[in-house]
Amino acid sequence: MTHLGLFYSDSFERHVQWPDHPESPDRLGAIREKLEEAGLWHPTEPENAETKELARVHDESYLQMLERAWTGRIDADTALHPETYGIAVKAAGAAVAAAEHSFLRKEAAFSLTRPPGHHAGRDYAMGFCYINNIAVAAEHLLARGTERVAIVDIDVHHGNGTSDIFYSSSSVLYISTHQQGIFPGTGRAEDVGSGPGKGYNINIPLPSGAGDSSFFSAFERIVIPALREFGPDALLISMGADAHYMDPLASLSLSTQGYVELVRRLYREAKDAGIGLALTLEGGYHLGALAEVVTGITALLSGKEVREPEYDMVRDRNIRAEKQISRAAEVQSRFWSVE
Repeated sequence: MTHLGLFYSDSFERHVQWPDHPESPDRLGAIREKLEEAGLWHPTEPENAETKELARVHDESYLQMLERAWTGRIDADTALHPETYGIAVKAAGAAVAAAEHSFLRKEAAFSLTRPPGHHAGRDYAMGFCYINNIAVAAEHLLARGTERVAIVDIDVHHGNGTSDIFYSSSSVLYISTHQQGIFPGTGRAEDVGSGPGKGYNINIPLPSGAGDSSFFSAFERIVIPALREFGPDALLISMGADAHYMDPLASLSLSTQGYVELVRRLYREAKDAGIGLALTLEGGYHLGALAEVVTGITALLSGKEVREPEYDMVRDRNIRAEKQISRAAEVQSRFWSVE
């Protein structure tokens, strides 16, 4: 029986930006209820990330600012409260625990984290994010001797923080599928990394309406070939459910089964390579779709079945993003065997 490591803390549901904010505690509440209903709720409480783990990713002065902060706003969408730092440190610890579990056991793990992290850079917070959970996890694996870590980001928004952190690194391959032209406005196909990291940053910006067939094409043409050629020792996934067609903050059109199929392909690659797979929750703001996507993925990684999804309309059957995928493949063909 497949043993899925599921990492969660009650404290994640105590993080509140402000009333009626889309990144609300109800997100994890909906996931928890759906997983309980499916008999898949068996979480482990993570430890806090250690200070040295955070310091591999973030500047010390920035971490001190977060720790000492009182109530205020970082940007129009992101608030700070006295309890924010402690909860964010626990979220980073959950991502580390999932990465460690998957690395040691060569199995799958899922950290159900709040707050999310992929917009947080070395010295900045933004977009609901404070500490870059998946970057802390990647650096943890590198510090324990792992040579190559791959991060695939399927949140609807470009993970600008993760990209910035590893932009000049050849030890981390960062691949992002995201909607072009929306927040945070980064992630052009032409942004490929710098210095020793040139070629290790892969961006696949997709137009509004791109969904199942476009994502499958992007994975077949770019994501999977690049992963195979890179040969990671560990595979981490920034798992945002906001590319779903029900999500209110963007306009891509993945179905629930489309999401599950993407993770199935990544999991198959991990198993074929003899490595684990660790997912860390990022965005997703339609409660029903978010809970359904996470439950479907959790069932897949647990070797179990759940009932047919409710949100499974396929709105993109004809590769709406063919032009954009071809452009990304053209750019990346200088570095990888993609087409």
